[in-house]
Amino acid sequence: MTKIQIKHRFTDSVLFECDAPDDLDSGLHTRYALEKATQAGANLVGANLARAYLVGANLVGANLVGANLDGANLVGANLARAYLARANLDGANLVGAYLARANLDGANLDGAKLIGERPVFQIGPIGSRCAYFVAYLTDKGIKLLAGCFFGSLDEFVAKLSEEHGDNEHAIEYRAALELIKAHSEIWTPKEG
Repeated sequence: MTKIQIKHRFTDSVLFECDAPDDLDSGLHTRYALEKATQAGANLVGANLARAYLVGANLVGANLVGANLDGANLVGANLARAYLARANLDGANLVGAYLARANLDGANLDGAKLIGERPVFQIGPIGSRCAYFVAYLTDKGIKLLAGCFFGSLDEFVAKLSEEHGDNEHAIEYRAALELIKAHSEIWTPKEG
């Protein structure tokens, strides 16, 4: 067995520790430990999970308030009802992640803070890659993720015209943008 530890991002204190099977690929150690910690109801506030490989991880209800998930790969992870308030998701890959009722209040996404009750909205699979198109409601406006693109609404529209012109993928993305704008109008918190 291999001893795996999840440590606090600032104090380096051990938040959770478990043994992983020796035959488990070393790239999956953090995912294994995090799933075990979640199942045990461990308090993972402030956990350091930067650049962790968490593809498809089952993290339902995980307490990751203030956790550092900078650059973490969370593709297809189940984060339903997870507590991610004030978590650092800068550079995290959340494509296809299930975030139903996840608490993302004040989470950091590429220097922007996620805002509102429904800050993550995904559509798909669509486009030439037949992948998910993800919109994030932030304090700096709508941020969009499509394939390797991550940026503002205006940047996406410019890239879309450059890449697809008026083909079927462009038509599909433009329709999705209208739905994203409607979602933003409904769910972006109103000022005072």
